[in-house]
Amino acid sequence: MNTPTAIMPIEVLLVEDNPGDAQLTRIALEDSKIAVNLNVVEDGVEAMAFLRKQGNYAKAPHPDIVLLDLNLPKKDGREVLAEIKADHRLRRIPVVVLTTSQSEEDILKAYNLSANCFITKPVDFDQFVKIVQSIENFWFAIVKLPPE
Repeated sequence: MNTPTAIMPIEVLLVEDNPGDAQLTRIALEDSKIAVNLNVVEDGVEAMAFLRKQGNYAKAPHPDIVLLDLNLPKKDGREVLAEIKADHRLRRIPVVVLTTSQSEEDILKAYNLSANCFITKPVDFDQFVKIVQSIENFWFAIVKLPPE
């Protein structure tokens, strides 16, 4: 007899200051075949507080993956990425840069800062949903994520 096992949801930290893009990401993940907890913060300072479990985020879950916008208020995504990858407790968390930028300079800088992936957000809703679902399929179903 098979005993059901508890499947832990994938913890996703979305760092996005655009409420519309955050909502689109939420909608795209709602149809997920995999249990996903989407945590959203709106700027780079909040992102680092979440990741370091500081202040209001003392009980925040350890994210399995970070979806990071580059152009953020207070602390931009490049600074957040650099801090994540410089912190021995956070550096193994995969970071997917999800941005409107198509700049080669941004792409190079992100990879130089050890981003795991760089994706330019499409402006079309259906394409955006396909991109988020592709991220979900690759990172949550195919890739083995590091333990906390």
